[in-house]
Amino acid sequence: MIERKFVAQKIKEFQIEEYISQSLKNVGHSHTKMVKTPLGEKIVIFTSRPGLIVGRKGQNIKQLTKTLKKRFDLENPQIEISEVTNPNLDAKIVAEKIVDALEKFGSQKFKSIGHKIMTDVMNAGGLGIEIVISGKVPSARAKSWRFYQGYLKKCGDIAMSVSKADLQAHLKTGVIGVKVSIMPPDLKLPDDIELIDAVETKIEEIKDKTEEAKEAGKETKKPKQRKSAANKTKKPRKKKDESEATAGNE
Repeated sequence: MIERKFVAQKIKEFQIEEYISQSLKNVGHSHTKMVKTPLGEKIVIFTSRPGLIVGRKGQNIKQLTKTLKKRFDLENPQIEISEVTNPNLDAKIVAEKIVDALEKFGSQKFKSIGHKIMTDVMNAGGLGIEIVISGKVPSARAKSWRFYQGYLKKCGDIAMSVSKADLQAHLKTGVIGVKVSIMPPDLKLPDDIELIDAVETKIEEIKDKTEEAKEAGKETKKPKQRKSAANKTKKPRKKKDESEATAGNE
């Protein structure tokens, strides 16, 4: 019974996220996050243009909270909007830009659109990007065009952390699919190797050994000084004994 509740909760979260992504189009919507609080459900919307989601005097947010409350039976939904710091590294926002450009300028300029967005992502600090545009581009026959630059992982556990997005552009000629994969710059790869110069390491080892030897020498010198001081005090006693022996012989 408990497992069913968890599954139902996850299905509900997925439905809410899907509804928000469908209702918020051409706004730079990245993703949504749902958190449970004692006051109610907290929905965080990540976007590159928060002003368009808020609306004039917060009308759009009020309308969205009402629809979510009625449609998904939420007790007290609280919507919070957070701005994406670098939208050029988010695959969903980049794919939305490509779809908007294709719907605006048509499929004839798909190459210039792909190269421009690819350079913007690489200049923003991305390690690699892959854009796949498939459909009736530019002729009547369906084809797939691939734009690729940089370094991109496609297998292993690291491939799960690569930002991916799939969107569709609706044109007069038909539907064009857009797939975007971006490798973020803060991702640590297992094949990253840091080389250290052997000369520098040897110099540091020699310095450490010399410092240790100096400290050990200082510690051993201290008891020797005490012994020499004791010997100095004993010498005048011997002279006194010799003077007394000469006086007795006289």
